Amino acid sequence: MKSLLMTALLCVSASAADAPKKTQGFDPAAMDLTAKPCVDFYQYACGGWLKANPIPADQSRWGRFNELSERNKEILRDVLEAAAAAPKDDSSRRIGALYGACSDEASVEAAGLSPLASAFDAIKALASVKDLAPLLGRLHRDGVNAGFGYGSDQDYKDSTSVIALVDQAGLGLPDRDYYFKDDAKSVELRRAYEWHAARSFGLAGSDPLTAAKEAAAVMRVETALAKASMDRVARRDPMNTYHKMTRAELKALAPSFAFDAYFDAAGGPSWTAVNASAPDFIKGFEAFLREAPLDDLKAYLRWRSLSSAAPWLGRSFVDENFDFYGRRLTGAKELKPRWKRCVELVDRALGEDLGRGYVEKAYPPETKKRMDALVVAVEAALKDDIASLDWMTPVTKEKALAKLAAIGNKVGYPESWRDYRSVKIERSNLLGSIRSATEFEHLRQLNKIGRPVDRKEWLMTPPTVNAYYNPQMNDINFPAGILQPPFFDPAMPDAVNLGAIGAVIGHELTHGFDDQGRKFDLKGNMEDWWTPEDAKAFEGRAQCFVDQYGSYEALPGVKLNGKLTLGENTADNGGLLVAGMAVDRLPGAKESWQGFTPRQLLFLGFSQIWCQNRTEQAARMLAQVDSHSAARARVIGPLSNSAEFAKAFSCKAGDAMVAPKACRVW
Repeated sequence: MKSLLMTALLCVSASAADAPKKTQGFDPAAMDLTAKPCVDFYQYACGGWLKANPIPADQSRWGRFNELSERNKEILRDVLEAAAAAPKDDSSRRIGALYGACSDEASVEAAGLSPLASAFDAIKALASVKDLAPLLGRLHRDGVNAGFGYGSDQDYKDSTSVIALVDQAGLGLPDRDYYFKDDAKSVELRRAYEWHAARSFGLAGSDPLTAAKEAAAVMRVETALAKASMDRVARRDPMNTYHKMTRAELKALAPSFAFDAYFDAAGGPSWTAVNASAPDFIKGFEAFLREAPLDDLKAYLRWRSLSSAAPWLGRSFVDENFDFYGRRLTGAKELKPRWKRCVELVDRALGEDLGRGYVEKAYPPETKKRMDALVVAVEAALKDDIASLDWMTPVTKEKALAKLAAIGNKVGYPESWRDYRSVKIERSNLLGSIRSATEFEHLRQLNKIGRPVDRKEWLMTPPTVNAYYNPQMNDINFPAGILQPPFFDPAMPDAVNLGAIGAVIGHELTHGFDDQGRKFDLKGNMEDWWTPEDAKAFEGRAQCFVDQYGSYEALPGVKLNGKLTLGENTADNGGLLVAGMAVDRLPGAKESWQGFTPRQLLFLGFSQIWCQNRTEQAARMLAQVDSHSAARARVIGPLSNSAEFAKAFSCKAGDAMVAPKACRVW
């Protein structure tokens, strides 16, 4: 189970019918020069791109991140096909075999539901709720999201220690609120989800009446779990998700559940301390166990097992799964090509095995050298920025600068590669191979408990188009996958790269001081190191962002959640600001290009990484569950708050791109 607090740049998955052409860091053809930069800079910077790049049929959104992700998939496909044909070592044998198993649709069809037979038999044999614990432990080893989550995490208050973690989980819809909202679209979506479950049960052999009853039972169980779940905004505060207790105290929250039997079945070492991150959820789980009919529980467990396996079963299950989670939920029109789904599978299951091949092909040493220089420049700019703040007292400022100096930088790929030798991959058994990889990761996470924290570990694979800051590690992480155009382009002036990857560097650095990150000290321990005066000043400035972004719409009538997106919004604004300050630190950033000044290039480079089209369904869903604002808001918000932007494009007070009340923390 990954850290509860890891803050990524965005959440994105990508695929398209055709490989996109290679792009550059800043593309003048992507602009719409008929738009006025002081009226709508998003249209000005991205209008040409938006018009020329409709959403591919197998996508729910399509942007510059997706373009790069697609190019990376082409590289990974070459790596995997070569490994499948002629493996050169154990690592390539594993990834080649898993890719081959995934590509062999005939064997998957022939296997039918046989890979699920043992799980279904065990669920059918469940005699009472008291016997649930060992069964749930087994299902969790197989990667089935049911009941609750169990894993490990750094102790919030002792960053050198790894403790057990029990957390809320077990839902099939994207968020707890999907089970309760009473607007027409939410009611319709719940009905569609229940029908999806019923059709899936029918494909698995239930007659229509039984399938409908089973699906209704699923909705009852998941609604009960959703009711007990903490909402996303509340979970943003680490104080709300840290409840360290003993095993006995955990067991007292749910006395009807045999936790000892569960832990034995789930595997991993014994332990004495656990973070029960959502105690009310565990209490709600207990209430559910006392009240739920056994048949409801069986239907739920069967559904969660079937749903988790559906993407890797026969075509009828794959299509049904896509019909709801792809077409209905996100607006995608077509299923991704099989080879792309298989690339994504190998990246998830054996990511560092696959990452070796990616790094060899796509990440030359000179890229890392130049990226390291950008990191140094942006860190120095943030240091100057913090030192110059007029709202922070000297005592807190001193601690903030010490924390900044302590931030670790992980760029490209891990120093040492993960050892997957215990994973058993069989070309004729796709689901069995996936389960082996899943169990490996499940036990790898649990076996961290009681051991020293591995500060060299990466939480993203090398080909990933993303980046993150981890407050418990106090480090920033930039996989090789994002260090490509349009984010980092060696052929572009440094001003463009500062606007793109430089703003991303600044974004991740400032997460160390946002509404979540500021609650952890330079060693990654949860500690209130701010004076009350500084905390009050920060919260007042943060509220400005809550109000500003809460006024933006993802769709007409669908507003963004300014509280949910607060951390990412402050990071976008702060990241761009310090990237702009770094322009003066890099000689190459002072060059004009294509008729644009260095400052104009900075803002164009920043804006064009967020060019994106998305379906109505995806926009509606992301407004509810994503901690990142919609792409347009990620451009309009920071630029309208920037005096440097207004100066660069001669915008004046009263223009749409000049905020009446500019928001700023950093």
